[in-house]
Amino acid sequence: MFSVLIVDDEEPVLDSYEFMLNAFSERNFSENAPPENRDILFTLAGKARTGYEALKLIHEKQPDLVFMDINIPGIDGLSVLEDVYKKYPRMVCILSTAYERFDLAKRAIPLGVFAYLIKPVSKKTFFDTLENALSQLRSLPPEASEYSEPRLALLRRDIWIPMDEQHWSWYREKLDLPSDHGLAFMVELDQDMEAWGRQIAEQLSFKHHCSYDVMLQRGLFLISEDLNADVFRQKTVKMLETALNGLNWRFGLGGLYRGPLLYRSCSEALAELTAKRQETDAWNKVSKNIGLLRQKIGLLPPEEAKALFASVWEPLFAEDFSNAKLRMISVFTLLLDDLYGTLSAQNSLSKNSSGASPPFDPLEIITLPDLGAWKRWAEVNFDKIALQANLERQGNYPLPLVKALAFIRENYTRGIRLNSAAEAARVNAAHLSRLFTEHLKTNFIDYLTALRINEAERLLKEKSITVKEAAFAVGYQDPNYFSKAFKKLKGILPTEVRGQE
Repeated sequence: MFSVLIVDDEEPVLDSYEFMLNAFSERNFSENAPPENRDILFTLAGKARTGYEALKLIHEKQPDLVFMDINIPGIDGLSVLEDVYKKYPRMVCILSTAYERFDLAKRAIPLGVFAYLIKPVSKKTFFDTLENALSQLRSLPPEASEYSEPRLALLRRDIWIPMDEQHWSWYREKLDLPSDHGLAFMVELDQDMEAWGRQIAEQLSFKHHCSYDVMLQRGLFLISEDLNADVFRQKTVKMLETALNGLNWRFGLGGLYRGPLLYRSCSEALAELTAKRQETDAWNKVSKNIGLLRQKIGLLPPEEAKALFASVWEPLFAEDFSNAKLRMISVFTLLLDDLYGTLSAQNSLSKNSSGASPPFDPLEIITLPDLGAWKRWAEVNFDKIALQANLERQGNYPLPLVKALAFIRENYTRGIRLNSAAEAARVNAAHLSRLFTEHLKTNFIDYLTALRINEAERLLKEKSITVKEAAFAVGYQDPNYFSKAFKKLKGILPTEVRGQE
């Protein structure tokens, strides 16, 4: 009997594959099947809808066969397989996707993927694939000793499932674990976790018995010790803040359990890590919408502008009212700066031409007592900004120029030219060039250069990036040319920006 895990984010596909799997097993168990096949059945080990859920179930169930959709939420299907294929070399993996792409197939080949199905999958194709997988599974040699590498066997497999007392005692002896209790925690980085994992484990080992492993940019750490989980959390977070300063990282910690129940600690750590990743993804989406709001306010119809504004504040206020107010102070400060130049006298592209003062102080937000007060305050004051943006960006400029400026703001990081901006504005290049001269007192190239250099200056001041990274971020492929353009416009080299700060 072979177990099967089905991974797909579409319920109809999960149901269809389960139905065909059962039909195949019933067919093989019928009296008409060859005698050698009558005792061979596929059973459903589970169904997963996300990459994280798939990883968890693979470690828990250790299925013999996996149907893996590539495009699933969170970690994609190929990344899941990259994480597990060395740990479970006997597992047969079948990819399924809605379309065939060479680059995906190229990534799949080194992972030992058994078959590649294009959805929708017919019953005949599904049955033929199962027949071939069955032959493959039956031809596998006997499994090697499960305890040939005790540390890896524990961290990559058995710590994720309930253990009996005999196995736990075996691990305690082989790994010389000092305690019958322990807890697990996980660290996720957007950079090389192998090197950072060793550094973290070395620091922890000064005071604790620490075992660790790395999988898919996440470090799993097992602390074998009787300790207070809350105190350990506080100390470990401080240590990570120091060790990983400047890096994008997340942390999840499980509770203290006896060895046979350590799988609970792993599940808790993974759940916290997953929640933090989802929070990070949500904030990244909010940040993207803030950028869109700054680019398009004054250019969008009022209702679309309000909808975009709501997409910024609604997810923030759904979490924590106090922290959300602080973030919205920053959002309104940026919007006011775009229109009035409140933060920088160098904001020549967006500073209010009338020299008027901002109509309100964003710090008013801090005094708002509840969500109802926020909605009333935001509706009034966002309308003030939207009205001024409309006057600045549309009232004083012909519509083709407005469209061209919007196109430039959205595409300035690419290699755009006057012709492409003119095409977006539905006028010829010569006419658009005259509009730049008449209304902006500059030409297309100088306007684009000033926009890129101002954005690069902001990035260098606000983020820990190199000059080369700033150049690439705003559309320059040659850092030397970027430095010359920066010096010409700002009077200083980009390397001097932080020193000036």
